[in-house]
Amino acid sequence: MRYHRLPSGDGYNLIADDGNAASNLTAVKPRLDTFSDLAAAANVADVRIDTLGEALMADAPTVEREALADSAVPVVPDEVWAAGVTYEISEEAREAESGMSEMYLQVYEAERPEIFFKATPSRTVGPNEPVGIRADSAWDVPEPELGIVLYDGDIVGYTIGNDMSSRSIEGQNPLYLPQAKVYDKCCSIGPCVASAESVGDPHELTMSMEISRDGTVLYDGETSTGKMERTCEELVDYWRDHNAVPGNGVLLTGTSLVPEEEFTLRPGDEVRISIDRIGELVNTVVEV
Repeated sequence: MRYHRLPSGDGYNLIADDGNAASNLTAVKPRLDTFSDLAAAANVADVRIDTLGEALMADAPTVEREALADSAVPVVPDEVWAAGVTYEISEEAREAESGMSEMYLQVYEAERPEIFFKATPSRTVGPNEPVGIRADSAWDVPEPELGIVLYDGDIVGYTIGNDMSSRSIEGQNPLYLPQAKVYDKCCSIGPCVASAESVGDPHELTMSMEISRDGTVLYDGETSTGKMERTCEELVDYWRDHNAVPGNGVLLTGTSLVPEEEFTLRPGDEVRISIDRIGELVNTVVEV
């Protein structure tokens, strides 16, 4: 089951899509207008999220599936965190950009993964909203990633994330990572949350990214989450260890789609990221 969040008047409606029909769950239970609300209700009732979703769909009015193209941020996370150097190509790319390249190899091969804070709700955008590149950066790229959606520290679903990054700032000094990663419109998630039950094994998903400028495709790549050197469960365990994790969180899992070194994003570029069983996340680029 996929769960979308559609704008409606002054609020939002939670839409469940089972592949055959899309139903407005908020019309049945007005207090359910986010995926987090549904996860909380399922937790209290001690049932699977999709079990509750399917029960509500029986009485919910349907909506045209074409309307799902207008989806907003599907879940409003209290915090977004991210993991780095989880794919070999990502480790190689960060070695290439940095004057301290050996440190990335050490992280890639170490027991402890790199886990860092990425975004607050105010810095996070949704489908069809602009993502940002910093005006003080000369080398900027999108990073398409599988996003783990957590409720109360447990994996309840998956989404698509775009971890926007300044490679030039991080390349100057790895200690500049927060400035390279955390800024206005630095993160995009969407277009929906696919329940953990519907996704199944998150380590066998095809992921692709296309970057276009003025109608011309400049980058088109495809990979598999099976190339990730760490499991989702391992990353979540390290994120939770000795950490007061938020009730609603998203953890991005790293990227293995890296544009060529001579490429940098410009305002107006369009980024399309697709992941099997979840959907497609589309954003345009603006300078911030």
